[in-house]
Amino acid sequence: MSKIKVVVAGPRGRMGIEAVKMIVKVDHFELVGVIDHKHDGKKLSEIEGLPQLDVMVYSDITKCFSETQPDVLVDLTTPEIGRVHTKIALEHGVRPVVGTTGFSQEDLQSLTVMAEEKKLGAIIAPNFAIGAILMMKFSQMAARYFKDIEIIELHHDQKLDAPSGTGIKTAELISAVREPKVQGHPDEKETIPGARGASYDGIHIHSVRLPGLIAHQEVLFGGDGQMLTIRHDSFNRASFMSGVKHSIETVMKIDILVYGLENIIE
Repeated sequence: MSKIKVVVAGPRGRMGIEAVKMIVKVDHFELVGVIDHKHDGKKLSEIEGLPQLDVMVYSDITKCFSETQPDVLVDLTTPEIGRVHTKIALEHGVRPVVGTTGFSQEDLQSLTVMAEEKKLGAIIAPNFAIGAILMMKFSQMAARYFKDIEIIELHHDQKLDAPSGTGIKTAELISAVREPKVQGHPDEKETIPGARGASYDGIHIHSVRLPGLIAHQEVLFGGDGQMLTIRHDSFNRASFMSGVKHSIETVMKIDILVYGLENIIE
């Protein structure tokens, strides 16, 4: 089995460090380079806090692709950078696995068309934790029976987007099996704007941002005399690596863009 050559964008981030460690441990993966806006021309081993690896750091993604000829780009940067990197990867025949959220429907549509034209696999995942994917799938199942639903997503206070990609993706999956519904009392009023959170087809989404948190979400389903709660917690970034590994392996076998790991797990 030939090795899958991987480049990681964002290697100094908490997710990026874990991804680098995971890729090095997997026998059929080969880390051929990393992309970082600092430390261009250095090796990973020269950067404090990173694994002692003889892998080159690039600030120019095009130069990185040209010199390393990777199969897969794992992008764990920011929404703005991730969008640019995904497009450049597809233009250069590199299959992107993207863990940044904040892609608009227009972004996803244009990248979907691009992946189809290039006949390249691409995976954009709001959440790489397998447990979180199951939480979303179970929520979609429950939504067939409980129509009054609220989502509470809780993340660390350095997260840039709200609601989270997982929160939005959960609402999208639920909406696929649930008719839009205005929840609560018809005369309900917010005495403080935003008190009821965001609304997606009538599903309220509440975003909590606090230091000490990693990534957590619960979906509340209310019914007559009962409530169902489906919750997932990630206590560290290593919890996402099984999904990253699966995505790297899967993106080599597909020739379309897939949004959400729920589409590539049984």
